Amino acid sequence: MKICITSQGKDLNSQVDPRFGRCQYFMIVDVDTMEYEAIDNASITASGGAGIKAGQFMSEKGVKAVLTGNCGPNAFETLTAAKIDIVSGVSGTIKEAVEKYKSGELKPNKSASVDSHFGMK
Repeated sequence: MKICITSQGKDLNSQVDPRFGRCQYFMIVDVDTMEYEAIDNASITASGGAGIKAGQFMSEKGVKAVLTGNCGPNAFETLTAAKIDIVSGVSGTIKEAVEKYKSGELKPNKSASVDSHFGMK
């Protein structure tokens, strides 16, 4: 199963980025094999709609969950519509986040964790 973790770097020892739509990188990780792909976030400098674009990209990549520090309402709605679980409040390294997710320690959110335009501040 593939999940996405927002990242500040390009490897499993990188820190989780606290933003979803404006994170530095998306780390797509297969939780069974720990194979991963680091993808530059093309929406990081968008004037608006970064969370929606990022959510649509997650759907295209076929991820089942997104782990991040925070997720705004537009991104949350986009991800939820695509049946992708959102787990916010995540910190530490990418590898630690994946391990916590695999162990069941991290649970999906029922709503956005921040207001609109959080990542622009």
